[in-house]
Amino acid sequence: MTPPLTNDRFLRACRRQPVDRTPVWFMRQAGRYMAEYQAIRKKHSILDVCKTPELAAEVTLQPIERFPLDAAIIFADILLPLEPMGLQLSFVEDKGPVIANPVRSVEDVERLRVVDGQAFTFSHDAMSLTIQRLAGRVPLIGFAGGPFTLASYAIEGGSSRSYITTKRLMFSQPKLWHALLEKFSDVVTNYLLVQIDAGAQAIQLFDSWVGCLSPGDYEEYALPHVTRIIDRLRSAGVPLIYFGTGTSTLLPLMKKAGSDVVGLDWHVQLDEAWARLGYDVAVQGNLDPVVLYAPVEEIDRRVKDILTRANQRPGHIFNLGHGILPQTPVAHVDAAIASVHKYGRHS
Repeated sequence: MTPPLTNDRFLRACRRQPVDRTPVWFMRQAGRYMAEYQAIRKKHSILDVCKTPELAAEVTLQPIERFPLDAAIIFADILLPLEPMGLQLSFVEDKGPVIANPVRSVEDVERLRVVDGQAFTFSHDAMSLTIQRLAGRVPLIGFAGGPFTLASYAIEGGSSRSYITTKRLMFSQPKLWHALLEKFSDVVTNYLLVQIDAGAQAIQLFDSWVGCLSPGDYEEYALPHVTRIIDRLRSAGVPLIYFGTGTSTLLPLMKKAGSDVVGLDWHVQLDEAWARLGYDVAVQGNLDPVVLYAPVEEIDRRVKDILTRANQRPGHIFNLGHGILPQTPVAHVDAAIASVHKYGRHS
């Protein structure tokens, strides 16, 4: 049984319902900037934390215990679905994720397994445990990577700046590309359904790399697969958030995918983006994460500007334009939240 919520401000905003003040949470709010997280990581790898329900729950709750936030997000990594599909994933210090057997051929795509929810028991257990420990204080967000982003990691073998290998396959073998993304969209859907079954009260789809595409390429090569995921999750009845970085030219197309909320990065003004999207969709964002390194007075000014642009319109969730960065001063996270509370009260 999911404990009843005492704070549903975030969920109300997702549904564009009135709230007493703008809800606030941060992507990567549980992470390297917190001493509590660093203490755990000294003893455990990222994958161990993600796959150990007790540790994942503990890390998820660290920012909720520390800050007056309106939502928690399960501690995980967008690449977790790759391993059960047959890809060898590791995290290398100062390099990030590495896939030892990248996807480059027809045979590689054919070998990828489309796994069902049984492959993600660890996620179900982590979500269930976290929800019980939250005890209704705030909703819990589940998440996964978007199919384009997962495919890009799988093809490149890790991070990339140019996505040459990804785009070369996409442009030269479109049938193979779509077959690959269909597999990823099926697995992502199964993964997210597990999280919802465990009690996730909202879902965010991170398409972190999709901003490398032109609008035309996004519409042809990525959008159909995102739409497929969202269509299949719709009947679950939880709010769906769709987010990417570098996506200011893609926003109207991203809306077509059908999410309840569109996440905005900091490359676009919130009021301009919302007007382009239309006010029949909620928005989330969009403070530049590096602003949290600035003096408190500057943080306060920037938060006020974003909230002024939102104009108390129902459906704004305050967040960063991407995740909290390492070495972000904890006191500055406090300051940003305090500014949201100061300027985000609705009359």
